Formats: sequence, structure tokens, C-alpha cells
Amino acid sequence: MLVYPSSIDLSSRTLRYLTGQLVVRRREIGTRWRRLAAGRQALLVLAHLRCGDTYAQLAAGFGIGIATVYRYVSEGVDVLAALAPTLDEAMTTARTKAFVILDGTLLPIDRIAADSPYYSGKHKRHGMNVQVLTDPFGRLPWASPALPGSTHDPTAARTHGIIDALAQAGLKCWADKAYQGAGRLVRVPFRGRRLKRWKRRHNTTHAKIRCVGEQAMAALKGWRLLRKLRCSTNRITDIVKAVLVLHRTSA
Repeated sequence: MLVYPSSIDLSSRTLRYLTGQLVVRRREIGTRWRRLAAGRQALLVLAHLRCGDTYAQLAAGFGIGIATVYRYVSEGVDVLAALAPTLDEAMTTARTKAFVILDGTLLPIDRIAADSPYYSGKHKRHGMNVQVLTDPFGRLPWASPALPGSTHDPTAARTHGIIDALAQAGLKCWADKAYQGAGRLVRVPFRGRRLKRWKRRHNTTHAKIRCVGEQAMAALKGWRLLRKLRCSTNRITDIVKAVLVLHRTSA
């Protein structure tokens, strides 16, 4: 097998942050010796999450076994996922903002036609539904647990308690047409083709606000592992939380 050097488009601050968290983890469990130092393990985890490198590629590049790569990646993801903010914490932060932007995204997965709960009729592919909140400055304070792709966005938002949390906080929220009927505080554009002029102006202003959330979502998907997940669906929630923590650190 040929091995070649590569690069990760992240700052050294992100590497230092993850290295520090892994050092703390090793002290807690009393680790004495590892094939890779904490810094190298952090680099391995970042290569997997940011670049989407497979276990086989990482095993060849770091000179360790595939099983060891799996353990190192799983440990790194678990450490990061534990640091992800809860919805209550996100709402506490969001109360200081003028509004938030709510959007849902489908994370593609490698499932077959028989796995109907994961098939999204809207996107015509298998995936997991994740709801994301964005503040007016394009920062991502929170991402939801992953649900099967057949779940509609309003249903997912209610399942995670987002609508109730917004109501309790009295926080205005901008969302797309899919969230029609989600609640008084969830503002959506007008539907239809032949709209009055003032409604068209409203939709234009609404789209300008929502584009901040779209840009933040695109930045989140800059972590290439999220473009096609090939792991167990039970691990996707932790992966999303881990990516969110690293994204907030590198922003």
C-alpha cells in the first residue's frame, strides 16, 4: 500500500483543544501507554471527521491497526460529544440574541431501499434528519439528535422540544416553508405563486435573514464525514455533536 502525506484545513488551535481533552480523558481512566500520543490521536480523529478518511486509510497513514483506529476515533467522538451544549443551554445563550434561525438537514447514509424509515421522500435518498439552530451572526449554538430521514422537519422540531423551548423563552425564530403551523414565534415565508407585492417583499426579507442559517449549515457540512456517513445510525448523533463542538472551537 502506498502512503502519502496530506493536510487538514483546520487551525492548530483545534488540534490543541482536542489534544487537551484527550489528555484529561487518559488521566481519568488511568491510561499508562498508548500506541499514539494524545496529539497524534487528536490528529487522527480530525482527519476522520474533517476529511472523511476511512479507517483503512488512517491505519496505513499512522502505522497502527484498523481496530486501534476504530477505538481511537470512538473515544475522541465520545469525549467531544459529552461537551456539546444541551437545548436548555442553547436557549439560555439564545435569549441574549434578537432571534434564531431554525433549519433541518438530511445527512446521507449508506442504507438500502429496504430501510424505509431512513428514506426521505423530499430528498429522494436515505439519511438522518438533524435540526440546527443558528444565531444572527451565523454561529451554531445547538444541533439536535439524529432522527430517521423519513421524519418531517416540523415533527422533528416538536420531538426535540424546540418549539416548546422557543415559546418558553419568548424567542423569535425564522424558518423555511416546511415549518408552516409550527407556532406563533416561528416565522415562515408566504406560500403560493401569485402573491401580493407586500408578501413578495416579506419573502425577500425573510430569505435574506435565513441565508445566514444556510451559510452556517454549509460550513458545518465542510466536515466531509457528514456528506456520507457509513457508520451505525446509533453513532450519528454523537458524531454530529462532536463535529459541532469542533466547529465552534475552530470558528
